[in-house]
Amino acid sequence: MAQTAAADHRSGPGAKKARQNLVIGALGVVYGDIGTSPLYTVKQCFQSLGGVTPTTVYGVLSLITWSLLVVVTLKYVCVIMRADNRGEGGILALTALALRVPRAGTKFHWWLLAAGLLGASLFYGDGVITPAISVLSAVEGLKIATPLFDPFIIPLTIFILIVLFMMQAVGTARVGGYFGPVMLVWFVTIGFLGVMEIAREPEILLALNPYYGLHLLMIAPLRGFALLGAVVLAVTGAEALYIDMGHFGKQPIRFAWLSFVFPALLLNYFGQGALLLHDHTAIDSPFYRLAPDWGLYPLVALAAVATVIASQAVISGAFSMTRQAVLLGYLPRFEIKHTSEQEIGQIYVPKVNLFLLVSVVAVVLGFRSSDNLGSAYGIAVTGTMALDTVLAFVYMVGSAGWNKVGAVFLFGSFLTVDLAFFTANFIKIEEGGWFPLAIAGIVFTLMITWLKGREALLTERWRGALPLETFLATIKPDRPPRVPGTSVFMVPNDRIVPTALLHNLKHNHVLHERVVLMKIEIKDIPHVPDDQRLRVSHLEYNFHTIEVDYGFMDEPNIPRALAQLRLMQFRFNLLETSFFIGREKVVLGKSAGFWTWRKRLFIFMHRTMLSATEYFRLPTNRVVELGGQIEI
Repeated sequence: MAQTAAADHRSGPGAKKARQNLVIGALGVVYGDIGTSPLYTVKQCFQSLGGVTPTTVYGVLSLITWSLLVVVTLKYVCVIMRADNRGEGGILALTALALRVPRAGTKFHWWLLAAGLLGASLFYGDGVITPAISVLSAVEGLKIATPLFDPFIIPLTIFILIVLFMMQAVGTARVGGYFGPVMLVWFVTIGFLGVMEIAREPEILLALNPYYGLHLLMIAPLRGFALLGAVVLAVTGAEALYIDMGHFGKQPIRFAWLSFVFPALLLNYFGQGALLLHDHTAIDSPFYRLAPDWGLYPLVALAAVATVIASQAVISGAFSMTRQAVLLGYLPRFEIKHTSEQEIGQIYVPKVNLFLLVSVVAVVLGFRSSDNLGSAYGIAVTGTMALDTVLAFVYMVGSAGWNKVGAVFLFGSFLTVDLAFFTANFIKIEEGGWFPLAIAGIVFTLMITWLKGREALLTERWRGALPLETFLATIKPDRPPRVPGTSVFMVPNDRIVPTALLHNLKHNHVLHERVVLMKIEIKDIPHVPDDQRLRVSHLEYNFHTIEVDYGFMDEPNIPRALAQLRLMQFRFNLLETSFFIGREKVVLGKSAGFWTWRKRLFIFMHRTMLSATEYFRLPTNRVVELGGQIEI
């Protein structure tokens, strides 16, 4: 991931090598999840059908093939990836694009925001299930060799997962360099295993015809509908193409899918189908039954590594999603550690890592097999896919200028497929689908509570606030007394006097020689160029306002921003600068329109969030925290 999408546009031998590296990198990061789906998808499909016959084999493979074509190739690779926010993708980046269409404050604007937050919340639900089902399904291959391994499947799975989550604290930059080559070996291997079996039963290729899938759905509508809930497992991970677009660029991701990943997946799925045609008993584990006896243990080892890579991609995605949500104001400030000096995207969020670890281990202990987990997997993914479709439609028609009639037909078709998959998974709630929904519900509640709480807090904070213009009118050349140095006040609104300034004036009866009100503004774009980051206004009596702009994937760093001001002939000496931070104690009040339990939750989140000093990387020996008590 050290390479960037810029390599897409260069030419020459160096550019060719860079593009190859991007393609191989995409194999490891982007396609880990969908690339390990053959481990469990075919088995889950036939469990939904209850038996193996030539009709069901051809029908299942046809549905898998056309799901990959429609959902992954057509929807994500060809269409959704066009909705890029200055090169970045993902549900929050797409939400930022869609929110440009309606006027802020309208109900439509709020519903789009809620849809985006719900999609992000569902991603966390998927982030819990993916590591569990991927690693568990890989380790279960040991049972094929001998039943003696059966008692050790759960402990070994938990051990691998604990090691994986412990690795996050030290970073994955070095390990990440091996992800692509390992997944390259994985795709070659699964494709080769499929080819060997297809050669024995070449008529299995007839399943490319969509007729077989439609026929299976029509002859047994109820069973066919339930089958869709398992078929969708083949496309889980499709949203990763969109999320990681900013890391690798559109062309490497598209090239890797069309020329390598898609063919390898189809070959393996059809190989499993060919195996089932002449050996119905292979349904206990059609993926591992493709391997010769001597290759079973190496295949289990390779699958374990591949599933760890798939899990790592989801975990890293959860970290990135959290950072975006914090910057956009959807979650409180978290401690975010950087694990690589070279790669800005290599981050570690301790609280999220612990939450995921506890949840994943609970899932493994609760469900105990990949078969049981198959019932829980899919509902979160399909929910996110449906919301991607809705938000992309709003942006394409409302902002990108697409023809409305054509867009309605195209996105309506996508949404029909998404809702069919979602509904098919919805009926499995009692069997385990409730778990990822519960995780998503918790995250969504936290996000909405934080949004509403911040609105209530700002309303109370600004109630009766003193306008900066009025305050400046009261200042005289000789009062209040001015002391040497610079005071910087971090403010959400640079048109009113910050409470910390008033507290300082009230208790110390002085102002610094130079007073700066600094406002941090997060834009709806991923990155703000350095030359566009700062805006400075000079006011009377040596007062100044500075607006610092960041994108939702930038790293706020106030000392670095102050250093940039030298180019604008506005110099700061940190040894003579004091940073004043307002830190109110929020307490329960009687304000209307906000349920008491949500107030209590917001107060808890507010009290436990990371301090502004740590988050904005302020020098701790130059920070003064002032505040009081405020009711909501």
